[in-house]
Amino acid sequence: MKPPPFEYVAAASLDGALEALAEPSLETRALAGGQSLVPMLNFRLAAPERLVDLNGIEELARVEETESGGLRLGAMVRHLRLERDPLIARRAPLLAEAAPFIAHPQIRSRGTVGGSVAHADPAAELPAVLLTLGARVRIARRSRGGESGSRVERTLDLEDFFLGPFFSALEPDELLTAIEVPPSAPGEGTAFDEVARRRGDYALAGVAARVRLDSRGVCDEAAISLVNGGATPCLMREAARTLVGAEPTPEAVGATAAACAETCEPAADMHANEAYRRHLVRTLTARVVSRAAGRART
Repeated sequence: MKPPPFEYVAAASLDGALEALAEPSLETRALAGGQSLVPMLNFRLAAPERLVDLNGIEELARVEETESGGLRLGAMVRHLRLERDPLIARRAPLLAEAAPFIAHPQIRSRGTVGGSVAHADPAAELPAVLLTLGARVRIARRSRGGESGSRVERTLDLEDFFLGPFFSALEPDELLTAIEVPPSAPGEGTAFDEVARRRGDYALAGVAARVRLDSRGVCDEAAISLVNGGATPCLMREAARTLVGAEPTPEAVGATAAACAETCEPAADMHANEAYRRHLVRTLTARVVSRAAGRART
C-alpha cells in the first residue's frame, strides 16, 4: 500500500520544525528515521496531513557530555552511533551493549534515539535501557498565546513519559529534542540481554539491569527494566528493591529474578505464551543482574 497524500515540510532548524508542528488545523507528525512511521503510513495506520522532516536539523544529531559527566543525546542520533561512538561507550556502556540487538544494521543506520523513545513501543530495546539508566527527556514546542519567548521547553523523567502502548506524554505540537543520561556512579555495573526467535526480530523478552555495590560488596541501588514485559516500557521497581541491602549471591539474584517474573505483565501472542515469556524474564534477569554485579565489582 501507499500512504495517503500529505504536505511535506523539510525543517532546516528546530524553531522551523516547531512552527510547522504548531499549526492547530492540521494533523502533523514529525519524521525522524522513519523506521516505524513510514510503515505505519504505508499501511495507513497513520494518516497525517503534514509530515515535518527533522533530518536537516544538525543540532538534533549531537552527542554531548554534560557538565555533570552524563550524556545528552540529540533526538536524531542514529542507533548505529550508539554502537560506535567512544564517548557513549565510556559514559553509558549499556547503550553500546544493547544497540546491536536493535533490528538489523540497515535499520540501525537510519533509526533514531528520539524516534524510538517517542514511538513508545514496549517491545523496543532503547526505552528499557534508558529507563534503567534513569534518563530524562527534553521536550520543546512553539510558544502559545501569552507565553514569552519563541520556544517553551520542559524536562520529564522517562518513567513519566510512557503512558501506554505507543502512547506518550508528548502533546501534538511538541517535539522530543534530546535524551539526558545521568553520569554513572562508582561501583556501578550494567548489562543487557534478550531472546528473540531470530537475530533482529522483536525480542520475546529482554532485560536491562544496573547494579551499584558499596565498599563491602553489598547492593545499595538496583534498577531493572523489561523489553516486552508489559503494556509499556516498564521499570521493575519493587523487584529491584529485593536486591538492595544484600550481596548479589546466586540466591539473592534468583529471588530478584523470581520477583520480576511474578510481577511482569507479558502478553501472549503467536510467538510465545505468557508462561514462556515469564520463564524468559526470570532466566534473563538472573543472567543480566549477575553480569551487572560482576562488572560493578571490577
